[in-house]
Amino acid sequence: MELEAEIDRLPIDLLAHIFVLFTSFTDLAQAGKVCKKWKQGVKESLARKQNLSFSGWKMDDDSTSRLVSHAYNLRKLDIPRSRWSCQITDAGLIRISYAKCIGNLTSISLWGLTGITDEGVVQLISRTRSLRHLNVGGTFITDESLFAIAKSCPKMETIVLWSCRHVTKNGLIALVGQCLKLKSMNVWGTRVPVECLNNLLIMSPTLQIKI
Repeated sequence: MELEAEIDRLPIDLLAHIFVLFTSFTDLAQAGKVCKKWKQGVKESLARKQNLSFSGWKMDDDSTSRLVSHAYNLRKLDIPRSRWSCQITDAGLIRISYAKCIGNLTSISLWGLTGITDEGVVQLISRTRSLRHLNVGGTFITDESLFAIAKSCPKMETIVLWSCRHVTKNGLIALVGQCLKLKSMNVWGTRVPVECLNNLLIMSPTLQIKI
């Protein structure tokens, strides 16, 4: 009778704890293919994560949304442009917006993702309830996204709009007017006139505007 391998005797909780320590999504995917027990361990390890960053990884809509869907306790999600270029589009953001963790996210970074537009951002933002920090710098969003943020994110504290050249004073006024907890806003590289920024400081004297 063949004896069970020692590694196969590990309980799923311990496997999940081990897999949480993995920093490579490739290794994690390979581990999930070993057997059903390991696959379950990988899923439980994702469910324990509170921070998930795809920085430095080549990701697409399918792989990103699939991983996020298993991260039930996620609080911080980082999907920045990497040197290999994250191929995330509006379709990916829309799929991510239905993940169970979205309502509890406090921080989202979509830094430099040129494949996304208002369509995906608005869908994602409209399903958040606890968002405090948002980075959409280097994207092609417009005031439409800012209006959605103003409506859906009353707890917003910091926002990065670095080089978002399609936002205007109307979007910023709505943002500052409705996000009363906003502390910091980076508008470097936007085309918003200085007089508008001065008016924003009149609306919110404690707001830090980075230009």
